[in-house]
Amino acid sequence: MKRLSDENEITMDATSPFELDATLHQPIRTRIAAFLIAREAATFTELKKELDITDGNLESHIKKLLASGYIKKEKKTGTTKRTQTVYTLTPEGKESFENYLETLKRILTLKF
Repeated sequence: MKRLSDENEITMDATSPFELDATLHQPIRTRIAAFLIAREAATFTELKKELDITDGNLESHIKKLLASGYIKKEKKTGTTKRTQTVYTLTPEGKESFENYLETLKRILTLKF
């Protein structure tokens, strides 16, 4: 990742304070995390409708977020007695999303 050295040169460094989270630095996964931050929880159907993506596309991104530990899923039975899967951000997911946003802010304030 690029970063500014003391001499204002851009250098590559894996420990850079500008390193973006690879899991969240994907537009659909960023939008899923942002939606869950705002709503706290959402069903698969709500996410699909809000993001306007296919079932397969959403499922693929959900799997990556679940594997990273950023979201969790829970089966719930609503008033219709139909079981729905509800997704929420984990504490780790919330922290990672907040760190991701802070990193973006740092990058946006760089002066070259």
